[in-house]
Amino acid sequence: MNSSPKRVSPSIAPGESTKRDIKPPIRSTEPQGKLERLECSKCGEIYPHTEPQNVCNTCGKPLLARYALEQLSETWTRDTLLSRPASLWRYTELLPISDPADIVTLGETMTPLIRTKRLGAAFGLPEVWVKDESRLPTGSFKARGLAMAVSKAKSLGLTQLAIPSAGNAATALSVYAAAAGITAHIFMPQDTPAFNKETCQLAGANVTLIDGLINDAGRIVAERKAREGWFDVSTLKEPYRVEGKKTMGFELAEQFGWELPDVIIYPTGGGTGIVGMWKGFSELEAIGWIGKKRPRFISVQSTGCAPIVKAWEEGATEATPWQDAHTVASGLRVPQAIGDFLILEAIRKSNGAAIAVSDDAIREAMQLLPTTEGLLTCPEGAATVAALKQLVANGMIEPSERVVLFNTGGYQA
Repeated sequence: MNSSPKRVSPSIAPGESTKRDIKPPIRSTEPQGKLERLECSKCGEIYPHTEPQNVCNTCGKPLLARYALEQLSETWTRDTLLSRPASLWRYTELLPISDPADIVTLGETMTPLIRTKRLGAAFGLPEVWVKDESRLPTGSFKARGLAMAVSKAKSLGLTQLAIPSAGNAATALSVYAAAAGITAHIFMPQDTPAFNKETCQLAGANVTLIDGLINDAGRIVAERKAREGWFDVSTLKEPYRVEGKKTMGFELAEQFGWELPDVIIYPTGGGTGIVGMWKGFSELEAIGWIGKKRPRFISVQSTGCAPIVKAWEEGATEATPWQDAHTVASGLRVPQAIGDFLILEAIRKSNGAAIAVSDDAIREAMQLLPTTEGLLTCPEGAATVAALKQLVANGMIEPSERVVLFNTGGYQA
């Protein structure tokens, strides 16, 4: 295997009211642009993408965007990317925004893929790479999903967006909504990091701090959204944040010369990144850009909040709510994810695993990556380093394998 990926130099890309009755699903839609329709991830019901949609009316599960893949396989080639800016918008044919005027961008650069030297050597692994999402606007991977969700909201004429968040998603929504001239309503736990509270307020969002966790914040949004005229952009409760997150997988494929890595170690709260990359890899295969090989997805959670790990170990297809959730990694403190069945499906189909690491291990790893590679990381990103240590000790990773760790955000005091 070629040990050096074909690199793409990062660069900065150039720059109805929600009070309505929910319309019933339709059975077919005509293609409009590249996006054809929305489809329930569980029961397969079809919905139009030309109207605001949350979850499936029939089963309450997430809706996923579906594209004209057969047509794209005949008309779109990898060579078209060579002349495009190195940003997530370079993959426009597989993104849900058809009119460039609707794109809300703050310069979502292609994030660097960094080969570690001392860290990989410490674990006896020649190929350990870090995908550093801290280089995105707002300092985290949440920029991908919220750039996409806000752009689609703009195209649909939405003016009020609401979100429950443990921190970084709130910041991302606040600034992208401000850039779009849309009002953001933020609900977050009292103990959310100060950086996120302050950035939301600086961006002019309406911020409400609650006693409880992100799930409690989500209940408030659900209870008030119809009355207040808000559109809910909670994780996987609208179809487009996952479309932004899947571009992490597109970038990985391109940066590795269209050959996917053997292992992806990913910190998992709501799990949109795993769901998105799994979906994105299938789309790339369908248009003939990659083969059938998939990375093994390793989902990493905290021992203080590990519903996906518990479900995976028990062989369950869905997770039960985690009681007394607590961890230093606030992004992992998600007691129940609406897309749990999709996360577990990706883990199992990829022959992956789900593991939990302690807060002490996360704190140790937060120092390990900076001291070995000079990379500052968020607690969630550090959890992947702690997981790597555990996986190597358990013999779950071979020295010959190419491993990618996701640092999902930058260090915040």
